[in-house]
Amino acid sequence: MTPLHLLNPLPAETIHLPFEAGPYRMAMGLVAVPEPEWFEIDTLYPAEIAERQRLLATRHADVFGAEPDSEQARAETLTMVVEHLTRVHHDWFARDGTTIHNRLTGERWDIPAHDPLELAGRLVQEDLCLIEASPDGPRLTAAVLCFPSRWRLHEKLGRPLAEVHEKVPFYGDRLARPVDRFMGHVRVGHVAARLNWSMLDDPSLFQPAGKWRTAHDTSITPHNAGDRLFLRVERQTVRRLPASGTVLFGIRVHVYPLGLGVTTPETAGRLAAAVRALPPETAHYKSLPMFQAALLAWLDRHAA
Repeated sequence: MTPLHLLNPLPAETIHLPFEAGPYRMAMGLVAVPEPEWFEIDTLYPAEIAERQRLLATRHADVFGAEPDSEQARAETLTMVVEHLTRVHHDWFARDGTTIHNRLTGERWDIPAHDPLELAGRLVQEDLCLIEASPDGPRLTAAVLCFPSRWRLHEKLGRPLAEVHEKVPFYGDRLARPVDRFMGHVRVGHVAARLNWSMLDDPSLFQPAGKWRTAHDTSITPHNAGDRLFLRVERQTVRRLPASGTVLFGIRVHVYPLGLGVTTPETAGRLAAAVRALPPETAHYKSLPMFQAALLAWLDRHAA
C-alpha cells in the first residue's frame, strides 16, 4: 500500500457559481463532460467519504434503497465506477481480483461481500441514483443517497421521475416531458452534467427535510448573512450503463459559506438578481422567505 504522503495531492474543491442574472428560466442546462471528469475528487474526499461511511452504518434505511429488479444495473454500476477510478485515478485506486484498494483511505473492499451500488457509493463523493425505463416513464429504482437536498429516498423509490418531482414548482408543466425524453436518448459513452443551486441556513450534507419553511429567522441579519448562510450547489451527471440500458444519475453536493462563494461585487450582484428573479412559488419551495431580506441586503452591500 502506497503511503498517503507519497500519493499525488488531491486538487482543491471547485467553486461552482451557476446562478445567472436575468429572468427566471427553468431548464435542464446540460453540457457535455469529458469522460475523465465524470467524478469530482478533491481535498474534501477523506472527510466526505468518512461521513458517507458513518451514514451507511447508522442511517442505512435512510440513505440506501433498491428495487428487486435493479440487481443487474447495480452490479453494472460498480463495474463501471471501479473501471473508471482504476484507469483515470490509478494512483489512488487499484483492483486485485475481487478486492478494491482505496489508497486515499487505506480501505480494502471485498466486492462479493457488499451490495455493488452501495460499495460504489463508498468510493466516490457523489450520490448515485439508477433510473430505468418503464411504461410510466423513467423510474427511480435504486440509490445510495447520503447527501439529499431536502428529500427522502424512501418516499421516492420506485416512482417515475414525474412523480419524484411532483412538488417542484413548474416541473410538471416545463420539465417533465423534456427530462423524460432526454433520459430515453442518453447515448452510451456520453456524460452530461448540469448545475443546480439553492441557498440554505444549514451546511449539513445530510438534509432529508427542510423545504417549504416560512418562519422568519431573526438571528440571520444583513451583517452576519455571509457566515450564517450557505450556497449549496449540486453537480449532477448523467450516463447510460451500456449492458442494462439504465441511466446512472450522479449528484455531487458542494456547500460553500456565502462569504466564500461570493467574493466579488459582480458575483454578489449576479446572485442578488437571480434571487429576486425567483417566482414566489420557487422561493417558498426553497424556504428562502426565512432569510431572504437579510440575504439580499448582504448581497446588495457587497455588490455596491
